[in-house]
Amino acid sequence: MLNEIQQVQKNALLLYSANEVENAIDAMAEDINARLTKANPVILCVMNGGIVITGKLMIRLNFPLTLDAINVSRYGQQTSGSNLNWIQKPASSLHNRNILIIDDILDEGITLKAIYQYCQGQGASQIYSAVLVEKQLDKVKPIQADFIGLSVANHYIYGYGMDYKGYLRNASGIYACAEV
Repeated sequence: MLNEIQQVQKNALLLYSANEVENAIDAMAEDINARLTKANPVILCVMNGGIVITGKLMIRLNFPLTLDAINVSRYGQQTSGSNLNWIQKPASSLHNRNILIIDDILDEGITLKAIYQYCQGQGASQIYSAVLVEKQLDKVKPIQADFIGLSVANHYIYGYGMDYKGYLRNASGIYACAEV
């Protein structure tokens, strides 16, 4: 497996440098601060991909918030999605709370829509979503994010929380795989 990971890294194309990603996160935080400053939200970090962007955003938010996590996966250790697997639900009550879902990428929108519907079912007052990257696809997505950092063409990407078969989440930039 490590040989495959090294080949992926060797052949990858840098789409956004760490500096470009950090600037996008700054802009996202500014927008979130403007809209949610009095919302007292529960932040739902979508594990595992959302851990980097959640951590980076949280230290830029200047209002009271509660942090929790949710883990719903379509990919597992694969490079294509399948059925949703609910691994962890939030411990915090979402009833009558404003929610900010934070995830690494909005791809087809299936996972984000399912999390949104889960929050609705738990009685959330208002639900917002923030994604570091939105993938541009040639089809309509079932949901749109409220806050988007960057946009990419339809590539398989990794870095800043996004993975390739469970690896490379820690890459300090956003890269497109040459082939999957």
